[in-house]
Amino acid sequence: MLWNDWWSLVCELRPACARTRTFLWMSLCLAGISIRKDLQGVTSIVRSLGLESACYDRLLDLFHSPALDLNHLTRAWCALVFRASPGILRVNGMPVLVGDGIKVAKTGRRMPGVKKLHQESESNTKPEYIFGHSCQAIAVLTRALSGVFALPLACRIHEGLVFSNRDHRTLLDKMILLLDSLGLQKPCYFAADAYFATGKIVRGLLDRGNHLVTRVKCNSVAFFPATPPPSRRRGRPARYGKKIKVAVLLKDTGRLQDAPSPVYGEIGVTLRFRVADLLWRPAGILVRFVVVQHPRRGAILLMCTDLNLCALDIIRIYGLRFKIEVSFKQAIHVIGAYAYHFWMAAMTPLRRVSGNQYLHHKSHEYRTAVRRKLAAYHRHIQLGLIAQGLLQILSATKPELVWRSFGSWIRTVRTGLAPSEQVVASALRNTFPEFLATAAKSVILLKFLRDRLDLSRTEGTTLAA
Repeated sequence: MLWNDWWSLVCELRPACARTRTFLWMSLCLAGISIRKDLQGVTSIVRSLGLESACYDRLLDLFHSPALDLNHLTRAWCALVFRASPGILRVNGMPVLVGDGIKVAKTGRRMPGVKKLHQESESNTKPEYIFGHSCQAIAVLTRALSGVFALPLACRIHEGLVFSNRDHRTLLDKMILLLDSLGLQKPCYFAADAYFATGKIVRGLLDRGNHLVTRVKCNSVAFFPATPPPSRRRGRPARYGKKIKVAVLLKDTGRLQDAPSPVYGEIGVTLRFRVADLLWRPAGILVRFVVVQHPRRGAILLMCTDLNLCALDIIRIYGLRFKIEVSFKQAIHVIGAYAYHFWMAAMTPLRRVSGNQYLHHKSHEYRTAVRRKLAAYHRHIQLGLIAQGLLQILSATKPELVWRSFGSWIRTVRTGLAPSEQVVASALRNTFPEFLATAAKSVILLKFLRDRLDLSRTEGTTLAA
């Protein structure tokens, strides 16, 4: 059954837990997140599994417990993804990771890390300013039938709290640290938007053997390598030659090449592009610029630090960057990875115009309590992303079994595309009672769950039956 494959994947996360009981509570939490119908925080997990009311506090203890080590959990999950997901997209033998930021609305005045945030999105459904948590996330691109998923790996809150006035790390520094926390053993391509087109990101990636694929602004400039002088002169030799605006490369139409669009989902579209290897001063190295003229979407300027990567692969990789936006949408509206409501009773209430919370004048006990609450947010987010990734892996590896277990109707069933996270969640929800009834006795999770069913409620009596 579908649940047998789900359980075999979850068992590989056991090393992240200090005790077996912690692992069972974590498995119970992942199951509840995967099959719940509403996104009302921990309450919806208790409802979806028909648990006793006392389990609510036990689940809160799980999110706040150091027995569930966040760093070990993240590394175990990344190792599982690269081992269990056969469709990881690779270019030149290297996996493609995508990164971006997400701002989650939170209005709690006693929630650490909440601050006033500006949203740069052009969507008219988003307000310009919100109060919430500013997070950064990383996902890996994986193939699923003829489609592509951005399978989430990790996400952390990277703004809102300053524990030391000596900490001058920026969001770019924290993105590099987040990439390091994944524990990847081999180099990769990292695709991101123009915000990450900086020398700090390029140097941080190249130091670890990784490469950046990104977009640069329309007013970006670069330099030709300096021409060596005919005779040796005093002083340091010139490094940068003639300066050029990158967008000017599009004006010489005679040097543009034509090729079918490699962008995901585009058929019958011809692009015009040009490649130039130029010196980029923020990084101080030669990088590959690709200027692209799209017949409908206009011009775009791309950059890659790998001089051996062909232009069409650069365009294809950046064209798949938007998949992380789709992953965010599913994490918010289907999984509820960011639907946490953990308040800190001892916290000084926030003002409505609050920015970063500076804690270097607070007591050690207060800072420890804030760190504990922030770790609880991170555990909730990470478990939500793991639940989403498990649904994606099942969708990619067991699509026929998912559709057979779906048991409902959907208007837009498209052949050749893997089922969405919502379809897999519905299939797991429909087959969960069957799993409880027919699974092998060796599945310790079943006994752990049956001992905590509330037979006075409909959900508990249904699962017990």
